[in-house]
Amino acid sequence: MRIALVGYGRMGQMTASIIRSSDDDMITAVIDPRDSSNVTAHEVTMEALSEAEGVIDFSSASAIPENIRIYTEAGIPTAIGTTGWDTGILDELPIGNARIIHSGNFSLGIAVFLELVTRAGTILNGIGSYDVSVEEIHHREKADAPSGTALMAAERLLETMERKTGLQIGNPEGKIRKDLINIASQRTGYVPGIHTVMVDGPADTIEIRHTARTREGFAEGAIRALHWLVSRPAGIYTMKDFTADLTGGI
Repeated sequence: MRIALVGYGRMGQMTASIIRSSDDDMITAVIDPRDSSNVTAHEVTMEALSEAEGVIDFSSASAIPENIRIYTEAGIPTAIGTTGWDTGILDELPIGNARIIHSGNFSLGIAVFLELVTRAGTILNGIGSYDVSVEEIHHREKADAPSGTALMAAERLLETMERKTGLQIGNPEGKIRKDLINIASQRTGYVPGIHTVMVDGPADTIEIRHTARTREGFAEGAIRALHWLVSRPAGIYTMKDFTADLTGGI
């Protein structure tokens, strides 16, 4: 598959490395506003995308709205792994023949983690003595907090636990309401990502945790999601759609 990469930071470079070692994929363009010998264009345009069959976007949150407009106009399948942008803008798009999948984390391990969180929330819905919280730890350079993955985990809990109605982002001042799920963020060093859902009761604690050792899993997942997207009808998809297809809806 001929792929255009948008954003050539840590994730873009990891994705490029995997594509270049593949027998099935090739890079047609590397688009990033920064000057680099590896960059073929400094902004997303129809011309820059002209040879691509699909796009993987790991750019900045501020660039996403305009990028999406161009992807939609071009009708090119696109996997967006950038976090921190308002996904509500997708509701305002004239979709046409556009195909877009977006996720705060394309790691297949995270897909499994989120399915486990969903199952746990379903079980806990009938056991009122347990409370839940979400914690995420990332490197100091991460631009957004909480992480997109932490928000996805919390949303899965909100969907399955009737007694939880909203989120408490960050450290609360004083007591936290019983109907809220607390999301705590920590930034330190070079951590690629640690996400933990804590289930805590009067007598014991259960943890569901995903620890990323490298960014390779995120990049491989984005490439696989793009390949999956190519055969889908026009529309907007999330990692939940991708995961459901992989697991057969289990």
